[in-house]
Amino acid sequence: MLNDAPIQPTAEVVAEWWAPFADYLAKERRYSAYTARNYRQAFEDFYRWLAGSGFADRGLGGLTARELRDFVIEAQRRFGRRTLHNHVSGLRAFYKYWLRHGRVTRNPFLGVPLPKLERRLPKFLTEEQMVRLLAGPVRLQENGGIDAFTACRDRLVMELLYGGGLRVSELTALSYGQLDLDTGVARVVGKGRKERLCPLGRVATSLLMKFKAEFARYTAPSSPVIVNGRHRRLPVRQVQLLLKRYLVLAELPMDLTPHKLRHSYATHLLNASADLRLVQELLGHAQLATTQVYTHVSVARLKEIYAKAHPRA
Repeated sequence: MLNDAPIQPTAEVVAEWWAPFADYLAKERRYSAYTARNYRQAFEDFYRWLAGSGFADRGLGGLTARELRDFVIEAQRRFGRRTLHNHVSGLRAFYKYWLRHGRVTRNPFLGVPLPKLERRLPKFLTEEQMVRLLAGPVRLQENGGIDAFTACRDRLVMELLYGGGLRVSELTALSYGQLDLDTGVARVVGKGRKERLCPLGRVATSLLMKFKAEFARYTAPSSPVIVNGRHRRLPVRQVQLLLKRYLVLAELPMDLTPHKLRHSYATHLLNASADLRLVQELLGHAQLATTQVYTHVSVARLKEIYAKAHPRA
């Protein structure tokens, strides 16, 4: 069992085991700071278990698969299944790295059984709900709630998330040098520093041109597209808060996040019979299985329509 007092890895352990791996994640794998932070949390939690369970004398390279099964069983009391899966994924990557560098002789997390994940269908907005949401900035401006700059910027934010399927981190990182307004395409840098081309749609492209011409103070290639009132790059947190305002206005659930607009983008494409592999490419998914979850949403929607419309349903 873990001790009540939290045990942190010593400076020596961090320098010897964690720091080289963190450097590899950042410079070679180009993982985001968010992923690196999650892997660090997994490493620290594992170290606390190691020290609190009496295995510290064996070191990080001396554990058996049976002992790691005990770790997984114990960790289930503290974490949800998805968090546990993410932690073990990070620890597998950690041991894979040190296996290649000869510090361990095997990856003890390979083959360790994990609790089955419940399949959760992604939440998304219907097309009618999206229309209501996207109309919010204009409604607020007409009522005197926001100025013209904020209305155009906020609508642009939502149009790019939904019309281009961008992640919120990709949206806030977007600069003018990544845009081709003639073709309506953005060159987006996504997870793992991988680039992809995103068609933005007629409406989003038109809004981009309007915002650039009427409200943007700086439009050099390195200048941010989505900015605050001081024309500085808008943080992710501000986009999340911005969306809450329009969810209230459209009478939509407050737990919807900017990522749900990306879910809606993918679901609506597949509902309109877009090719699955094309949607995979547009979303920037490395694995087709990641995209296939949206087909379940589409099938669920078809069954719902069938149940309402067919006399034999």
